[in-house]
Order: sequence, then structure tokens, then C-alpha cells
Amino acid sequence: MNKHPRIYLDNAATSWPKPEAVYAAIDRYQRNIGAAAGRASYEQAQVASRTVEQTRTACAQLLGITNPQQLAFTANGTDALNLAIHGLLKPGDHVVTTVCEHNSVLRPLNHQAANHNVTVTYVGCDSQGYVDPQEIAQAIQPHTRFVAITHASNVTGAIQPIADISRLAHERDTLVLVDAAQTAGCLPLDVEHLGIDILATGGHKGLLGPLGTGLLYIREELAKSICPVRQGGTGTHSHDETQPLEMPEMLESGNLNVPALAGLGAAVQFLNRQPDSDRQALQTKQLLDQLTEIRGLRIFGPRHDQPRASVVSFSIEGYDPQEFASVIDVTHGIQCRAGLHCAPRMHTALGTDQSGGLVRLSPGWATTDEDIEQAITAIAALAAVPAI
Repeated sequence: MNKHPRIYLDNAATSWPKPEAVYAAIDRYQRNIGAAAGRASYEQAQVASRTVEQTRTACAQLLGITNPQQLAFTANGTDALNLAIHGLLKPGDHVVTTVCEHNSVLRPLNHQAANHNVTVTYVGCDSQGYVDPQEIAQAIQPHTRFVAITHASNVTGAIQPIADISRLAHERDTLVLVDAAQTAGCLPLDVEHLGIDILATGGHKGLLGPLGTGLLYIREELAKSICPVRQGGTGTHSHDETQPLEMPEMLESGNLNVPALAGLGAAVQFLNRQPDSDRQALQTKQLLDQLTEIRGLRIFGPRHDQPRASVVSFSIEGYDPQEFASVIDVTHGIQCRAGLHCAPRMHTALGTDQSGGLVRLSPGWATTDEDIEQAITAIAALAAVPAI
């Protein structure tokens, strides 16, 4: 057992701890409600249904979605991306994406390319992880179905210019699918203002909800263009043998994870009550400024004064990334993520794929300034005594 106090700096993977209201909402549902949503008319079942719809409305408001019914709940961000990608694409379609993407985009697209005659173009990025919107525009073809792009890289933290990409894509009659896993709940995000047609995200990262939650937004005019890849009970149109065509039931087959959605609703309410704060940005700046001074350490990604998320990735001489993450956990109780971060093309573009990837620090809503100071001190101490 690690004897050091836990310093959690892996919020880009999942946020921890959750706000106390999240734990309370889940416990309250499990102990006092316990019913499925949309499946009965007795009191507790109605409470479960209201809980789901209240969470849907709160998430829609946070993301700038006018009609909450265009937001479907999913098992996680990967599930949301799969529903969108497999539901939208048809044989002969073309997709433009980037080397910055997570495997949650890369693998479904690879499956479509290998099995359904879909072609994919991968647009590169610069040394900091930014994509040029003009390069995306140039890659669009007459049969391009959509552009799939991450809002912020989970490796470099670079925030992509989504509004510019959307404008250029729409000028070419092409849709825009955004993976907002690293930005939803962390940054102001308005899908309609940014021109996003489809947005997918998990509910457990910046949205501060439990694992097992995800969101998929589909612009209203597109709903009938998506083929549901899962079919089953929805609690509506039960006399029909075919899947309902209305959102969100079209994409919500089977029982929803109501306990987790109760927690997600409490998390979003917590976020809405928080005053605007640049604390995470300041902590990220401190990491960037002070880690840069450590001999043998190299940071990958934008400077603090460029558009970036609270993700700081680095390599350190004398250490394999996985080894460093293990050592700093055992010796100082600092928990971070190392490796390829499920983004192999990003690491290839950075030239870090052959060396095992990078070490990643990602502060969250509960990270203290003391946590950051202790992490910097620990990293400096280990850098002074390399493992090899």
C-alpha cells in the first residue's frame, strides 16, 4: 500500500474526486427510488423518469443545446462516437479526420474502412498539436460525409479552432462531428454557436459525473439521417417491431443507467453553481513554467498563452514513461497517466511513439495549488536521479 497521501493528476482520464452532491444523488436514488425510467407509472418510476429528463435538460443548457431531446444518453464517450460514426456512414462515404484523434474515433473509422467501403483522410498537425482548418477544407471531397475532430487533444491539450473548421466544412456541405471528451465541463462550449452538427462526450471527465455516462448530441435536422445501430425496448411505441425514429428514444435502447445519470445531473448543477475561475489554467501555467526548467525534461504541446486544455505531457531523460509514472506514484503518491493515451497517430506525429509515449499530468476541479507544487518538486527530484 502506498503510504503517501494521494495526489490525483489524471483527470483527463476521469475526474476524481466527484463533488459530494454526486455521491449523495447516486446513494439517494439507489436507496429510495431504484426504479427504471420510462417503464411504469408508479411514483418511484415517475421520479426516475423526471431525474433523467432533468439531467438531460441541465446538460443541454450547459452545452448550448436549444432542444434537450436532441441529446441522447450513452454508456460513455466511446459509445457515443460509435453510435454517431456507424449510424451516419454508408458505403462509398468519405471522412476527413486528423492524426490528433483518440482510438474512439480511429478504430470505428478503421472498421468502416475495412468492412464498408468507407475512405478516410487523415490531416496532420503542427508540432504543438494544432490542425490547420484550411488543410481540413482542402481534404473535403464531394462525397465527404463528415469531418471528425477532437475539440482538444488528450495528449498535447491543443484546442482546435472548431468554429473555423465548421464554417469551412459547411461551405462544402459537410457535417462536423466533435469529440468533446477533454472540453465538456472544462471550457465554455456552445454547439450552436460553434456550428457543431454532432457532439460526443463522456460524462465522467470535466462534467464530473460517474463512469458509465456519455452524451451524444445530433442537430435536429440530422436525426432521421442516422441509422440506429442498437435496437430494443425504449418504453415507447412498444407495439412496433421497429426502432422509434424520434430522438432521444431512437438511440436509447434498453434501461438507462439512472443511478449514474442522477449523479451526472448533480454534477452539472454543481458546475453551474461554480463561479468562473481560472484556477486550473493557472495551475497548468505553473506546471508548464516550472517543469520547463527541469534539466532533461521536455514538454510537448502549446504554451500557456495559446488555446489549450489542462493537460501537460512530457518526456524525461533516463526514464521510460510507464516506469516514471510507477516510480512517482510509489515514491510520492502522485498519480498520472503514461503511454500512448489511446492516441497512436498523435504520438507518431510527435515522434514519441517509439519511446513509449509520454507522461501526462491533468489537474482537475479539486486539485490544490499544494498538489501542483508537490508534483513539481517530486518530478525535479526524480529527474536528478534517473533510473538508468
